[in-house]
Amino acid sequence: MASLPQHLDLHLIRILYLLLVEKNVSRVALKLNQPQPSISASLRKLRELTGDPLLVRGARGMVPTQHGESLLKPAKRILDETESLFIKKSPFVPQQESRTFQIAAPDYLDSQFLPNVVAALRRGSPGSRVVIHSLGAGVDYTRMLSDGDMDLVIANWDEPPAHLHISKLFEDPIICTMRADSAYAKRTASDAMTVADYLLLPHVAPSQMVPGKLGVIDSFLERQGMRRNVAVESPYFGLIPYMLTQTDLVLTTGRQFMRFYEKTLPLKSFTVPVKFPPMRFYQLWHERVHQAPEHKWLRDQVSATATALTR
Repeated sequence: MASLPQHLDLHLIRILYLLLVEKNVSRVALKLNQPQPSISASLRKLRELTGDPLLVRGARGMVPTQHGESLLKPAKRILDETESLFIKKSPFVPQQESRTFQIAAPDYLDSQFLPNVVAALRRGSPGSRVVIHSLGAGVDYTRMLSDGDMDLVIANWDEPPAHLHISKLFEDPIICTMRADSAYAKRTASDAMTVADYLLLPHVAPSQMVPGKLGVIDSFLERQGMRRNVAVESPYFGLIPYMLTQTDLVLTTGRQFMRFYEKTLPLKSFTVPVKFPPMRFYQLWHERVHQAPEHKWLRDQVSATATALTR
């Protein structure tokens, strides 16, 4: 059995892992705040140590070799296990700490929820920094949680990733909304709407979070053998209520999201004739931060804010 090297270079292992993930020397240099020649020199050293090129040129840039791919999981495991040795177990005193909390969330949350979360974090730990990440198509939040580039994800899923820790925050009943003086709204005296009407009306929908995978509303309709008429897709969910005021479009979303806009815009909401389950919002986090005191505090602040929102 071969003996382990006397000095294990963890920084070199981190570079190996990032090179295999990013497949780009420049991006790794930027991520580690190191000059590109230094990362290139580390790649040469890694090639000497492994006896393999690790990264080779492909049709669209660099790609890992077969041996390089086989090193990805072991490198990640070493980094995770090493980090767990030094998890700070002393109590987290938020008023005295200066941490950076990375939170990802979509812009279709209740208009007060995320601002209230930020307010709670600022009150509780004024020396800490909060970074809000967008959550849309192309954002690999599972990898970012695993790599430590993100601490917490807040969103709604039909099936949250099974390997992540999860905590339910709140539910939001589904309604549909349109311009109050649109042809359909004026024609309908009450909130009654038929399924045929609902499916036929022109809908505006958020862009797919995961390319090629339907969102919560359309995936539910598909399971019921139904399909609505999506006329417009938009990645800017916060602008959709304003689109409604100038068009004949219909938006299907949570009641809490629309509360703010109904007070300020000429909109009318209807009970959806399809029995959608309520939108269920969760917070997700990775095992790597599950025991960390500061992250437990962060999740407690988010949960308390969600509870206050639904009272």
